[in-house]
Amino acid sequence: MAKKGKKSSTSVLKRPIIKWSPLFVGPTLAAFILGFIWPFIRGFALSFTKFRTTSDAKFLGFSHLFDNYINAFKDPSFLHAFWYTALFTVVSVILINVLAFAVAYALTQKIKGSNLFRTVFFMPNLIGGIVLGYIWSMIFDGILSKMNTSILLETRYGFWGLIILMCWQQIGYMMIIYIAGLQAVPEDMLEAAKIDGASKWQTLFKVTIPNVMPSITICFFLTLSNGFKLFDQNLALTGGQPFNFKEDGSVVKTTEMLALNIYNTFYGQNTAARGTAQAKAVLFFILVAVLGLIQLRYTRKREVEQ
Repeated sequence: MAKKGKKSSTSVLKRPIIKWSPLFVGPTLAAFILGFIWPFIRGFALSFTKFRTTSDAKFLGFSHLFDNYINAFKDPSFLHAFWYTALFTVVSVILINVLAFAVAYALTQKIKGSNLFRTVFFMPNLIGGIVLGYIWSMIFDGILSKMNTSILLETRYGFWGLIILMCWQQIGYMMIIYIAGLQAVPEDMLEAAKIDGASKWQTLFKVTIPNVMPSITICFFLTLSNGFKLFDQNLALTGGQPFNFKEDGSVVKTTEMLALNIYNTFYGQNTAARGTAQAKAVLFFILVAVLGLIQLRYTRKREVEQ
């Protein structure tokens, strides 16, 4: 009888959860479908069409099914934007995470004014990307004017300008995540390493960093995806300039990243290329999703259970 009563009480507890779950899950699921699933399906379908507006989209036909994707790979500006974005992402991911971890580690060493420093480092993340782009554009032009040049005239200045802007904006945000991870490192493990005579560097690499791997996983994923998806800062700071004119008459914007390249293709003067722009967007999504999943799998394997 006792077992029967226990089973019935459990089922009674589950009934309200099952009854009311659609009320809470439903709106979130509907928003996810309307805001992500349906636009993605619609965009994927449009990548196999020729259109100027979505209402006049015409299917390319099975013999020309992948024409938009072929045109995307034939576009020298898209290929340049891909390699430029990849290089930018590698450099920004390394710099942001190394500097953010270093700042977080320093601010967890019980120094005076650590809370003030945390606030100051985090504040740039609250400023919009467009605003940051224009602010740093004026700063860089003011500095480079002494050398009679501009950030819009040389590719290397545009690249490092974007790197500095990205680091300045995101280091504070990643710092907060690293601080949370550092504060969760078990004190008994740190004390044991100290008793065993481990140096600060040995403790850092053998104890602290392995225990902070969940935070490293999150920060690497965020900086990787943000690096590839960078748009508003690129638009405001360089707009893709300077330009490189090819022999075939095509133009390559040397500081144009993938997101800006897709935007310029879609809203450029050649409205017939919008199908190609949509194909670029699908390739862009697949690229970011695959790289993100690979990175998550790689770093999660190195997480330790506390």
